[in-house]
Amino acid sequence: MHIPSDASLMWTRAGWRRDAAPAVEDGCVAAPPAAGGNGGWVLPGIPNLHSHAFQRAMAGLAERQTHPQDSFWTWREAMYRIAARFDPDSLYAVAAQLYAEMLEAGFTTVCEFHYLHHAPDGSAYADPAAMSQALVAAARDTGIRLTLLPVLYMTGGFDRRPLSARQRRFGHDLDGFLRLFETLRAQEHATLRVGVAFHSLRAVPAEALSAALAALPADIPLHIHIAEQVGEVQDCLAVRNARPVEWLLANAPVDAGWTLVHATHLTADEVAGIARSGATVALCPTTEANLGDGLFPLRDYLAAGGRWGVGSDSHISVSPVEELRWLEYGQRLQARRRNMAAGGEGDSVGEALLRGTLASGAQATGQPVGELAPGMAADWIVLDTASPVFAGAREQDVVDRWLFSGNRPLVRDVYVAGEQVVSDGRHRDREAIAARYRAAVGRLLAD
Repeated sequence: MHIPSDASLMWTRAGWRRDAAPAVEDGCVAAPPAAGGNGGWVLPGIPNLHSHAFQRAMAGLAERQTHPQDSFWTWREAMYRIAARFDPDSLYAVAAQLYAEMLEAGFTTVCEFHYLHHAPDGSAYADPAAMSQALVAAARDTGIRLTLLPVLYMTGGFDRRPLSARQRRFGHDLDGFLRLFETLRAQEHATLRVGVAFHSLRAVPAEALSAALAALPADIPLHIHIAEQVGEVQDCLAVRNARPVEWLLANAPVDAGWTLVHATHLTADEVAGIARSGATVALCPTTEANLGDGLFPLRDYLAAGGRWGVGSDSHISVSPVEELRWLEYGQRLQARRRNMAAGGEGDSVGEALLRGTLASGAQATGQPVGELAPGMAADWIVLDTASPVFAGAREQDVVDRWLFSGNRPLVRDVYVAGEQVVSDGRHRDREAIAARYRAAVGRLLAD
């Protein structure tokens, strides 16, 4: 048994536990906690519930106006252009850089919503799983815990139009997709779980969704983009005579194994329906703001008892602090009130946000994460108590200071499965990873 001397205060569901540090056995938290520590604050690692790793390479490159009504749909054109340039080597380099950045920021698990499957012309690589294997290798080499979600992507719209030339590398027929899933699932290990993502209702016809669900194991994580854009809602109404979430709840066995990504545009009945189903909503506030998507009805969803978590999605920011902060700030701007995520008088907004995003971690990732309790994953972060931000900090304001005191990095050390991957704010292989990334992005962006 390895007992690291990282902290004397450890976050639990009940709040801070004094004079305790995680004890580790076989990559999991052992019981009881170790005594002592050297005065830090330990938090469970944050699960990142939604990632498109390749999009890290285009962060900041879609911020020039291309149309007076720029939106998600014009941004998508820029995304298609860079997606067409990736191969397994460049995907590995970009994903490794992203995952190292995630770890340094405090994300210890990532759900990779992966649809960049084939060569740019849509033909399969010699190894049909080559692009997926690049992500598995990047996660292994950086040390992040990975839930890989190969994406079923079949049509270009609700009207069942064929995939466009730029979408062909995303596509599968159902048999080919199931073969890919089985290939990847056979590789699962302690820090790798394989689930499935349905790209969206517009990309997966109703009968294909039903057939896939019938063929897949019942115990895997299932994720889907849904109701992100007003146009998507309108198209679904026109073709299926129902809104996206309304249709999904009525036509699929949505339960705690599902994660609905974005779910931005909801009616009151849809809010209540998701909460009743037990599904998780993956919110991506920085990407949703960057794309002009809209604001999720958080207060109504919390009142209904809904489960939620956060993801960094397109990676214009790689920070759980920013995702949680802007989740709260968006609600404040909409309501013109403060402290929106707080459950009642005296409740800490930061602690409410932390509790919420941790509570959905195991359910959405299919891995034992989100809590430092016996049998759960030994994944944790240690905040930098030497930072001036924490001067005079008390237990009751530590999380609020972490989330609402600026942009100075405050994560000192990070552990995954009990192994240290970040020390003094730096990933163990930061320089080598960054060198590969610079070379790969130079090639990707070359004219």
